[in-house]
Amino acid sequence: MGSMKYIPWNMGEPKTKEKVNIQELLKRHPAEVADILRVLREDEAVELLRLLYKRRAAAASLEQMDPDEAAELLAELNRDEAVQILSRMEPDDAVDLLEELPPEMVEDILRRLEAEKAKTFRELLRYPPDTAGGLMSPEYVALPADLSVQEAIESLRRIAQEMETVYYAYVVDGEGKLLGVLSLRDLVFARPETPIREIMRTDVVTLRPEMSAEEVARVFDKYGYLALPVVDEAGKILGIVTLDDVLDAVRMEDTEDMYKMANVPREERVDTPWYESVKLRLPWLYFNLLTAFVAASVPAAFESLIAKIATLAVFMPIIAGQGGNAGMQTVTIVTRGIALGEVPKGTGWKILLKEFWLGVLNGLAVAVVVGGVAFVWKHNPYLGLVVFLAMMGNMVIAGVTGAVIPLGLRAVGLDPALASSIFLTTFTDTLGFFLLLGLGYIFRDLL
Repeated sequence: MGSMKYIPWNMGEPKTKEKVNIQELLKRHPAEVADILRVLREDEAVELLRLLYKRRAAAASLEQMDPDEAAELLAELNRDEAVQILSRMEPDDAVDLLEELPPEMVEDILRRLEAEKAKTFRELLRYPPDTAGGLMSPEYVALPADLSVQEAIESLRRIAQEMETVYYAYVVDGEGKLLGVLSLRDLVFARPETPIREIMRTDVVTLRPEMSAEEVARVFDKYGYLALPVVDEAGKILGIVTLDDVLDAVRMEDTEDMYKMANVPREERVDTPWYESVKLRLPWLYFNLLTAFVAASVPAAFESLIAKIATLAVFMPIIAGQGGNAGMQTVTIVTRGIALGEVPKGTGWKILLKEFWLGVLNGLAVAVVVGGVAFVWKHNPYLGLVVFLAMMGNMVIAGVTGAVIPLGLRAVGLDPALASSIFLTTFTDTLGFFLLLGLGYIFRDLL
């Protein structure tokens, strides 16, 4: 029992401490170990990571974590430990982690790595992480075109254990240019003496290294492959992108968009300490407060009218709220369409026209109800008319604004999801209040 190591960790119950037998932990899937690392306090997680490192199991667990979380833990180890762990990770996963570390630390780690590994990492670091080049793995099976099926199978047996995944074999010429692709099924069922150039598929779907993660995901969704090769301008294969890497990228992109639309910092997690959450959220809350003051300035300008006709104040949140809801429907649909490539540049006017007419029709349907309630409540047709026109106008404004915001952000090179809700509610609140109170001012003698 002297070799047994136990790690205490708190699973959310402050008064309950459980002990993990490290030998039992090593029998678990790395994804399960990664889950444990996530919930530990930082000092406990680092202690456990060191024990995993001594048993050559740290790399597999870090690969299952988000790169930013893994980088935080790796940075707490001494440099030699970090270098050894990174050298055992798959190159694409290791590079994702390196991109989360300070540049000076990355450079020091690269200097300590063996030359071939460091060269591979440097080449991958050239590409932005949200591109095909940033997602690709340099480990793939390349076979010369003059091999027979039997020779190809023997080559696969020799190198398969060194590969992360082997879905396809890529046929290349002497300069590394991609000629075709072989599935394992093609090789298994072909006659042993058949040259592989006779059974390879030449209509290969390829990716360019500069393609965005969204574009890569659309290609995978369209063709349904498990892996796709990345080639340069000359057709030379650089690496492969696998489906699991695409799914990870899409998940992170969706999470980032969700955070942006809700004005939540991407760095925050459910277990982020409260004092860090305050620092991360407060700037956005101040910005939101500023826009709220902009919207509030409209009722302030009509203070005397509201004091005289207090009924108008009852309908202010209704008109502003309905406009915000309608606008968020449009923002969500348009942002999703942009992300999926359903909105080519130059076609935005079609969306604007559609949302204008949707605003008219939906506005008409909702305004009739709200205007009718106002009329029945106060028995005043002019109040009903004012509320009807304000609701109708704000619904049209909401639809058009909900389309303009993501399209406009894309046009200037920003993420269409960036703070969309803040911009939208500022427009719908401000203009909704202005329409209602402005019309109320015009009809003030009749209300």
